[in-house]
Amino acid sequence: MKRCSIATIICAIISTVCCCDVVKLTFPSGFSLGAASAAYQIEGAWNVSDKGENVWDYYTHHYPEIISEGRNGDVACNSYYKYKEDVELIKSTGFDFYRFSVSWSRVLPTGFANVISEDGLQYYKNLTAELVANGIEPVVTIYHWDHPQVIEEMGGWTNELIVDWFVAYARVLFEALGGSVKRWVTINEPDSFCGEGYESTRLAPGKVITGIGKYLCGHNVLKAHAKTYRMYEEEFRDSQGGVIGIVLPLSGHLPYNSSYADAAETGFQFNCGWMAHPIYFGDYPEIMKTRVALVSESQGYPRSRLPEFSDEWKAIINGTSDYFGLNHYTSRFVYNDPDEELGIYNSDSGLISVVDSSWPMASSSWFYVYPEGFGYLLRKIRDEYGNPSTWIMENGYSDTDNLEDYERISYYYEYLKEMLIAVKRDGCNVEGYAVWSILDNFEWSDGYTNRFGIIRVEFDDADTNRTTKLSQAWWKKVLSKRKLQSVPTSTTSTNTRTRLPWQK
Repeated sequence: MKRCSIATIICAIISTVCCCDVVKLTFPSGFSLGAASAAYQIEGAWNVSDKGENVWDYYTHHYPEIISEGRNGDVACNSYYKYKEDVELIKSTGFDFYRFSVSWSRVLPTGFANVISEDGLQYYKNLTAELVANGIEPVVTIYHWDHPQVIEEMGGWTNELIVDWFVAYARVLFEALGGSVKRWVTINEPDSFCGEGYESTRLAPGKVITGIGKYLCGHNVLKAHAKTYRMYEEEFRDSQGGVIGIVLPLSGHLPYNSSYADAAETGFQFNCGWMAHPIYFGDYPEIMKTRVALVSESQGYPRSRLPEFSDEWKAIINGTSDYFGLNHYTSRFVYNDPDEELGIYNSDSGLISVVDSSWPMASSSWFYVYPEGFGYLLRKIRDEYGNPSTWIMENGYSDTDNLEDYERISYYYEYLKEMLIAVKRDGCNVEGYAVWSILDNFEWSDGYTNRFGIIRVEFDDADTNRTTKLSQAWWKKVLSKRKLQSVPTSTTSTNTRTRLPWQK
């Protein structure tokens, strides 16, 4: 198989020229820059007051061997008690907004809206008020992977009843916080928790329902998102004036060579289109419906493993987003699986994904650095969905714990540069961007071994002290100037990780 060089592919499909000749590395007027976190990853206080048990409490306590070093989020960053300190760090860095998530089981201890925890709800009221008082916009994620364990015992996201349970939970938050919160995320990264929580043990609840669990989960996620959107639209939008959307985990899917443009399109539709196509066009992508039906038939199933929407549900789901929300970290080259020519179906997408050997790695095993893939993705979203208002709700870099985190700064510089090229040269309607993350935190099955924060947290210290990293100082300059700053270099760093190409 002929393989094009990186340079050839960049020239052919990216057409990125030196940004200095195209754009000034300043952020457009009104562009929002923020930082992000998630409840289970930072809050701790897992059994304080009347908080109920969530799936991650249960999973980490019953299956510690699945988590790196057997760790859990019982204490994490201790942000339940240290939220004022965290808000001060966000303010002193200069961020415009802070995206945080609400713990479903902290607000609804039984999992249902029949019992509302006043203590739990007050915590989020206090956090929101503290942000507003300090001139920081609160952006609230209703669900970031930590639904109540009692709901999981009834099937969790594979049980369609969760749709109405979720809507009732969301209504509680709109009523309590909607006066101050004007940007909502219904659900964060369904592809991640559906695929790795219901078809593998990597994420809670760790149920391996191969070929079926992921699609059932995603089907109900779309219904829950859409009904929540419609409920907000009917009951709260006129009085509160907020916007609401979903956030998808998107990688750049680039063709392995010029012969595989169709493979890149299929990869995009299986990754992005799975959730976005129903929201923007009313149903799953045709390539996805066709492929899953074909593979299901080859496996002996009497019908496709991908569920179908009724006409009524298509109408409910279609148009349920006020902005396009995405998280982005990495990219892949894709090509068609040659086994399929022999009638052997190895996957629903029929794709093989690879990375180039020249791409540097972050500390996370899945994380390869290729900034051009970010710009490629943003242009694809522009073309596919009519250039919607786009918000990057997570972007960041993992290492193993460095205060002098030069690689992280380089990552931010190059990825933000690609974003600004997409905005200023190519007209992509990107209006907001969030750093992942403000703090080192509990990184799911990786525990505390991989760190994404621009602020270090001492997890083994009872006080969970915070220490700013070099990247926080860099971000402080960026935010004060509203312009990308040069990447510092070091002659004394003891970091032995491979240097990134743009640092050589």
